[in-house]
Amino acid sequence: MYAQQDPQYSQYMYNMSTVNPAYVTNQRGLISTGLLYRKQWTGIEGSPETANVFGNIPLNEKVELSVNYVNDRIGEAIRTNNNYFNVDFAYITRISDKFKLSYGLKAGITSFQFNAIGSDVSDDPAFSDNNSSLQLNLGAGLFLFSHNFYAGISSPNLLPNDVDIDGVGVSRSKTHLYGVTGFVFDLVDEVKLKPSMVIKQVLDSPLTFDISLNSLIYNKFELGVSYRYEDAFIALAGFNITRNLKVGYAYDFSTSELSGYNNGSHEIILLYNFDLLNLSNKYTSPRFY
Repeated sequence: MYAQQDPQYSQYMYNMSTVNPAYVTNQRGLISTGLLYRKQWTGIEGSPETANVFGNIPLNEKVELSVNYVNDRIGEAIRTNNNYFNVDFAYITRISDKFKLSYGLKAGITSFQFNAIGSDVSDDPAFSDNNSSLQLNLGAGLFLFSHNFYAGISSPNLLPNDVDIDGVGVSRSKTHLYGVTGFVFDLVDEVKLKPSMVIKQVLDSPLTFDISLNSLIYNKFELGVSYRYEDAFIALAGFNITRNLKVGYAYDFSTSELSGYNNGSHEIILLYNFDLLNLSNKYTSPRFY
């Protein structure tokens, strides 16, 4: 069987701390926050819904914290609800005139809940009641970056988190490994291009990846396309409403065997920078990753 365990995002490039605890914005004085909502495979009852609230908080030139809350729901007859709350600690070191390397650690908890009362399998001991379980998350990562390049490797959860209720196994998580990379370059005046890639590997499962090409036009508009291996083509769009406020949207066109049963996936993101030190004029263009 092929299945999805952790939430996936088409606009991963705007909050890579969900997969890499070493990700940093490296913009001292700016607290970067965001809201994301994703409805996957519309038209299929019980398809995944994901909401994400996050913030990146630079404490000084070397230390940055990230906070992520994720609510991920799936299922119709048996509703499964996962709540993730994580705090990332990243330490930044300079390794050359151009490059910095950050080391990240993630710590958090996951609340696993499912509601089986009234379902057609409620006679099964594993599904005879509403149940929940708390799990500990520990992750680690590395993130290499300059002003126009980044690359990282990570595992957001290194601990096995199997859920047993009354001696019956109802959930078994696998270690997820991620690799990300991207490059920003000037195509012509006022147009920047950013090719990027995320590679995803779940232990004992096939490797998959997303390849994206995004453009920033006049520091205002973003247009892009992405391809998720054997799953979807994705259209990306964004608009910088102000220097500190941005909205983005992604639509997934399914190409898998589910394509005939759903109407695609929708994802919207809202980003806002709190300029605590009035430094926004220091940055000549909006952050592109």
